[in-house]
Amino acid sequence: MLITNLFFYIFSIITIASACMVIAGKNPVHSVLFLILCFFNAAGIFLILGAEFLALILVIVYVGAVAVLFLFVVMMLDVDFTRLRAGFLAYLPIGGLIGFVMFVELVMVLGTWKLDFNLPTNVLTNELSNTRALGNIIYTEYIYFFQLSGLILLVAMIGAIVLTINHKQTAKRQNIFNQVIRDPKESVKNINVKPGQGI
Repeated sequence: MLITNLFFYIFSIITIASACMVIAGKNPVHSVLFLILCFFNAAGIFLILGAEFLALILVIVYVGAVAVLFLFVVMMLDVDFTRLRAGFLAYLPIGGLIGFVMFVELVMVLGTWKLDFNLPTNVLTNELSNTRALGNIIYTEYIYFFQLSGLILLVAMIGAIVLTINHKQTAKRQNIFNQVIRDPKESVKNINVKPGQGI
């Protein structure tokens, strides 16, 4: 029990310190690296609590995909963050108002929040592992919420593609109808090139 508490405090201290360094870091690459460190330590806390599925998801999905993607985007795009922060003071009143509203909402939610662990008893048994019990809950009791979250992510992905697509007038686009109805005689042109001469 003493070893478990010791590792919990070690992981917690490193998690909080790395999370603070994510915010306080001036270099975005260093911030992403501290974010990865924060994810690893949070996964260690999940392992101590017996939630191995959440720990693996945190490492595989967030560290392996999201954080590494952030790192590559920051390194490859070479964004000038000093120019982006130039107009920070102009948006400070609006940002402060939104932050105050969110803080009031969080206080109201925490003030009326109560613990309710009445989960379905038919899926939480000692014979099942954490991963299987979580899968039974998600795919039986909360299947509609699970499908709804997938639909929301799909809509968000389509919206991001539509908003960031580049509509250049000079870009060549594929017209399938014109390709299907084309005349083979007009689409292929044979040229007899003599030796030593170009086209």
